[in-house]
Amino acid sequence: RVLDACAAPGGKTAHLLQRPVPPADLLAVDVDGSRLSMVASTLERIGIGARLRVTDLTVPGALGDEAPFDRILVDAPCSSTGVIRRHPDIKLLRRAGDIEAFARTQARLLDACFARLAPGGRLVYATCSLLPQENEEVVAAFLAREPAARAAPWPEGVALPPGALRLPIGVQLLPGAEAGTDGFYYACLGRGDGA
Repeated sequence: RVLDACAAPGGKTAHLLQRPVPPADLLAVDVDGSRLSMVASTLERIGIGARLRVTDLTVPGALGDEAPFDRILVDAPCSSTGVIRRHPDIKLLRRAGDIEAFARTQARLLDACFARLAPGGRLVYATCSLLPQENEEVVAAFLAREPAARAAPWPEGVALPPGALRLPIGVQLLPGAEAGTDGFYYACLGRGDGA
């Protein structure tokens, strides 16, 4: 069972479903119904279905009617500082106070989604931000307040992307570095001994 939180526009949902062994059950969630319709369009285009649900995961008890998930992807809303080279208007649209607001939302998403993670499960937290306040600081604060969570190590035998920076918690890709990607951060968290 897989939860794709903050799923729109659906690229990661599609990738998960197109893996050689796709999840038996994938629930794609977004807070915005019009954005979730983009996920539906993406899945229709590739001819694969998934369960879709409009839900605000920052609301306590969200998805309380769902069984725990074995894997959760939280591609959290963020400042998008990692995509400035493609969207330079971000420099004009963001304000200093936005970062704190994003970090609060990210923390609530992490808390709510981790609460839906099965024992032995894994949760990947990701942003397209370059800012520690939205990345490793959010994850470090979460780990400090959630005793059942721990940072999962990078998988053995899987190479880091070229130019990736291994941080104390997580991995940071810089825009235009050797991998040729946008800026991106991700950390893998586990619940219990099996993670």
